[in-house]
Amino acid sequence: MKETNKIGIMICDRYRRCAGGKCFRSLKDREGAFSRYKDMEIEVVGYTSCDGCPGGNIEYAVDEMITNGAEIIHLATGLIVGYPPCPHITYFHDYIKAKYGLEVVYGTHPIPEKYLKMHKIMGTWNSNEWQAIIKPTLVDEKTRLAYN
Repeated sequence: MKETNKIGIMICDRYRRCAGGKCFRSLKDREGAFSRYKDMEIEVVGYTSCDGCPGGNIEYAVDEMITNGAEIIHLATGLIVGYPPCPHITYFHDYIKAKYGLEVVYGTHPIPEKYLKMHKIMGTWNSNEWQAIIKPTLVDEKTRLAYN
């Protein structure tokens, strides 16, 4: 029997109407940040937004996700690729780790090519910190194009 991981997904509030199509597709196909689960079963136990800047729902939503068995929290790719990217993403990561002791993963679905191109033009992700943040969702061009 394969190991099962229970995860929660936090999305950016500007995408609060998002139905999660890219996240759930990449979870099914084990692409982007979900490639880490290639040989594991996954159960999504929570999917919600941060509730807008500065992220008032991070505390409450993670509490509920833990009640539902969450072991890992994914900070959705929308927090990374938005214009501008979430200014609180590293705080969310560090806060969840410190308060709950959970593993926190940057990203869900692969970065779409159109976002990578624009952020390269803008120089958004030039720092070492941002390079580490985008790493789990930075995939080959063919896959990036498929997520445009």
